[in-house]
Amino acid sequence: MGSPLILGIETSCDETGVAVVRGHEILASVLSSQVDAHARFGGVVPEVAARAHVEAIRPMAHLALRQAGVHSDQLDAVAATRGPGLVGALMVGYSFAKAMAWTLETPFVGIDHMEGHLFAPRLEHNDFEPPAIVLLASGGHSQIVHVRSWGTYEVLGATIDDAAGEAFDKIARFMGLGFPGGPAIDRAAVAGDPSIVKFPRALRDRPYDFSFSGLKTSVVTFLEKAKASNAVPPLPDVAAAVQEAIVDVLVDKTFNAVEATGVERVAGGGGVLANSRLRARLQEEADRRGVALHLPSPALCTDNGAMIAAAGEFRLERGDLTPWDIDVSSSLRLADL
Repeated sequence: MGSPLILGIETSCDETGVAVVRGHEILASVLSSQVDAHARFGGVVPEVAARAHVEAIRPMAHLALRQAGVHSDQLDAVAATRGPGLVGALMVGYSFAKAMAWTLETPFVGIDHMEGHLFAPRLEHNDFEPPAIVLLASGGHSQIVHVRSWGTYEVLGATIDDAAGEAFDKIARFMGLGFPGGPAIDRAAVAGDPSIVKFPRALRDRPYDFSFSGLKTSVVTFLEKAKASNAVPPLPDVAAAVQEAIVDVLVDKTFNAVEATGVERVAGGGGVLANSRLRARLQEEADRRGVALHLPSPALCTDNGAMIAAAGEFRLERGDLTPWDIDVSSSLRLADL
């Protein structure tokens, strides 16, 4: 018997992602982005996000099925993000998926968003199997996870305040680079020299935990003083220095975990892993240490339905179906799975 055919739905924040996946093969993956809707606010507005998901979810599901050449009654299961995320946004995709599964009389699986990111590399790297150290970095989360086996996860470290993506967004907004901040700083940093400014790297004494709120304060203080003295460095140099400060910490702490565990595979997930400098630095360090690196393509680093379908297949095959009376959870934790 072949791999099951899974429809995956992701609506944890500001993107409506729907995909049809069989095994490691993505038959279709479509995305409705809300970047323009939130850009004028400088960040994601929960009510706006939920309304946009309501408008997009049905057409996106139909489009994914059509592109995959699949009829809904051929599906073996429907999977959707249960949490963590924005409650209103989660409820749209989760309720739609649950209603669809109920109507089709097919299994339904609620997925932890972060577990979805753990499975994303598997869609493009057939040889990616645990044990592995996985860096998860996005707008809402920064974690280092020891994946001992599929379904067995140990969160070694996490952010104690701002996540890496959140820091990118806040700093970019102050610098006038717009939203989302990560891609904006990545683009600006290409022409910059990171050595012009040295921003702090926090929590040096804690090998796996992150803190980025102090970096934001440091950047704001530096720019205000520089402006007052009419000595502001070129914007690309500041962007490059900010990016280097965040990347340094993410890379160093990821490989602290590699060294401590002896694991020989490293992977990543979350929107921050689309950052070009971070990807290059992780590859350099993996090559230097002789460990395998499995990064999803940038499109699979950001939120998408394919990763939810991939995690859904694993949960389906384990028999971990979600009861109909289980609701979304904005505070769902990977460590509790």
